[in-house]
Amino acid sequence: MLENPGNHHVAVIGAGPAGLFASKQLAAQGVPVTLLNRDVKPGGLAEYGIYYDKLKMKEGLRKQFRQILEQPGINYYGNVAVGEKGDISLAALRAMGFQALLVTVGAQGTKWLGLPGEGLDGVYHAKDLVYHYNLLPPYSQRDFHVGQRVALIGAGNVMLDIAHWLVRDRQVAEVVAVVRRGPNEVKFSKKELEIVARNLDLAALDAELERVRPAADAVGQAVYEARDFMRSALPRALEPVSATRLRFDFLASPRRILGDEQGKVHGLEVEDTTLICAQGEVQAKRLGTVRVLDVDTVIFCIGDRVDDALGLPVRWNAFVKHAQPRFAVDGLSYEAYDPEMGRPVDRVFVAGWSREASSGLVGVARKDGENGADAVLKYLASLPGLKSPQNVLDSFHAHLEQLGKPVVRQEHLWLLEQAEQAEAERRGVETFKYGENAAMLAAMHLG
Repeated sequence: MLENPGNHHVAVIGAGPAGLFASKQLAAQGVPVTLLNRDVKPGGLAEYGIYYDKLKMKEGLRKQFRQILEQPGINYYGNVAVGEKGDISLAALRAMGFQALLVTVGAQGTKWLGLPGEGLDGVYHAKDLVYHYNLLPPYSQRDFHVGQRVALIGAGNVMLDIAHWLVRDRQVAEVVAVVRRGPNEVKFSKKELEIVARNLDLAALDAELERVRPAADAVGQAVYEARDFMRSALPRALEPVSATRLRFDFLASPRRILGDEQGKVHGLEVEDTTLICAQGEVQAKRLGTVRVLDVDTVIFCIGDRVDDALGLPVRWNAFVKHAQPRFAVDGLSYEAYDPEMGRPVDRVFVAGWSREASSGLVGVARKDGENGADAVLKYLASLPGLKSPQNVLDSFHAHLEQLGKPVVRQEHLWLLEQAEQAEAERRGVETFKYGENAAMLAAMHLG
C-alpha cells in the first residue's frame, strides 16, 4: 500500500481491456490515472476485434468498461495518438512528470511472411478485415477487393472469424484454409467452428485427411482424432446461409502469391511439407515440391506484432522486457527494456498484448493488465510522491490544447452512446455504431 497514493500520477496508454482494468486497479489504490486512447471509443479489441454480431458479449464488456470509466481518479482522453509521430510521445509524457507509463496498446501491427506478391491487390491481413467489419476508422472506410476463391493462411480462431465473414456475410464461392502443419495441430475451438461447420466439404475433408495420414502416422498423430473433432461441431452448427465451400489444405507452406497483369491475385504457390520429430516436438519440414492453388484473394491470419512507431525497442514482434525485473509479478516482467543501452526504459511498463502479442482473450488481457498495474504500484512504492501532482495535469492539458484537434472525455462518450442508441431506434435495428471519426465527434458536439 502507498502511504500517499494521491501524490503519484500514472499515464496508461491504450484503453483496451488490459488498459482499462489496469486503470481500475491503480485508481482503486488511490493513484490518479490519465488514460490515453488512440481511438475515439474505449474497448480496443473487445470493441473492434470480437465478431460484430456477438452483441450480448460486447454489451456485457461495454457495461464493465462504463463502470471503470465512472470510477473516481480515472481521466479518459480519446482521439489522442501516442508515439514518435503521434500527438504526444512517451518522452514528452515523462518530461511532464508522470511517474510511470503503463503501455497497454495491444499489438497494433500486423505480422507478414515476407513472400513475393504480398503487395498485390487482393492480399490482406486478417486484422485489417476484422477492423473493417467492426467499423473501426479508418479501416471501416477502406475498400477491400475480396474475390470468390479465398485462401486463408493459418488455423486458429482468427482464421475462423474471417471464414465466418466470408461464408455468412460475403458468401463467396470457396474458402480454403492453408495450414503448414497437420490436422491434429489446428488451434481453433469447436465453438468457433460451429459457426461455419455446415459449409465444410466433408468429402473433401475426408480425402484431405487420408492424403496426409502417412505423414501424421509417422509422428504418432491419428488423423481420425482430427476428423472426429471437426465433425463434433456439426450437431450444434448454425444453419447455412450460403453455398460457400469450406475446405482445408494441410501440409502446405505458402511460397509466393501470383498476380496477373493488372496486379491482382490469381494464385497461391505452396510448397508441400511433411511432419518430423525434432528436439522433442513435431515440426513441419519442407519437401521442395510446389503446386498452385487457384485463388483470387489471400488473407494472412498468422498473428500480430506491436507498433514499432510507439518508441520502444521491439524484438520477436513484442516490446522488449527486462530479463531481470525489479518489480516482477507472478514471476513475469512488465518492465520495458532497452537492449542497446543495457538498462530498463525509464519509468515505462508494458502489459496485455503489448507485453506478449496475441496472447489469450479478454480475460487474459484483463489479468495481465491488473498484473501490470501491480508492477507499477510496486515501483511507485519505491518513489517519493510528487510535490505538485496538479502541475503534471496542467502541463498535459496545455499540450492537448496545442494539438488543435478534438479530445474525447468521459462525458463525451455518454453523448455518443445516446446518439448511437437513438440512431438504432430510428433505423429499427438492435444496435448501431458510427464507422467514421467525424460522425462520432459530431454526435459528441466535438466536430
